[in-house]
Order: sequence, then structure tokens, then C-alpha cells
Amino acid sequence: MLKKNPIVRFVIRWLVCSLGLWIAAAVLGGRISYNNELSAVIIAGFILAVINLILKPILVILSLPAVVLSLGLFMIIINGLLVLLACKLDHALHVTSFGVAILAGMIIGLVNYLVSAIIEGI
Repeated sequence: MLKKNPIVRFVIRWLVCSLGLWIAAAVLGGRISYNNELSAVIIAGFILAVINLILKPILVILSLPAVVLSLGLFMIIINGLLVLLACKLDHALHVTSFGVAILAGMIIGLVNYLVSAIIEGI
């Protein structure tokens, strides 16, 4: 019943985005920084969750031909762009390049997949 509540789903998405950013910063070293403040990761995770909720579906629809032609690989570019946008909106989060943003998007997607698989298994 909790999984159907939209507020609970958003909070889970927010926490997963924050966890993914934190893991990406740890894996990618100094190429993603958040000034070692947990609040910066939580705020950036919130911004990324809101962007994914509102902007990502629009971008996917607009870029549908590129997504189909690339067999879905263009979604990696979209995720990287969304990470860069979250970085621009939250000045405590710093991403050094677009390539790093793409890697961070891939890590966040992997974390999202793993957490979703765990939650579905419960």
C-alpha cells in the first residue's frame, strides 16, 4: 500500500537520488564534490528527484526518435544532462565535466535499479 502513495514514492526517489549522488561522488573521486556536507547531497538529491519527475518525461518524449534509433542509449545522455542541470541549480554540488555527469547518471541509475529490485522483493 505504501508503494502506491505518490508522496512515499517521491520520498523514496529523493532518497535514492541522494544515495546515488553520494555513491557517485565516492566512486568518481574529486570529479564530483559536495564540500563534504551531507545536506548538500540531500538537497541535490531533492533537486534531481524533482527534475526527474517533471522534466525527464518531457525530454524523453521530445527525444524519442534519438532514443529509439540508439536503442535506448540516448537515455544515458539525457541522464547526464539532468545531473548537470541539478549541479547548476545547486551550487554546493560540483561536477567537472559532461562526461563525469554521464558517469554519475549511470551510477545513479544503477543504484535506482538495485534499490527498486530490493523494494520489489520485500
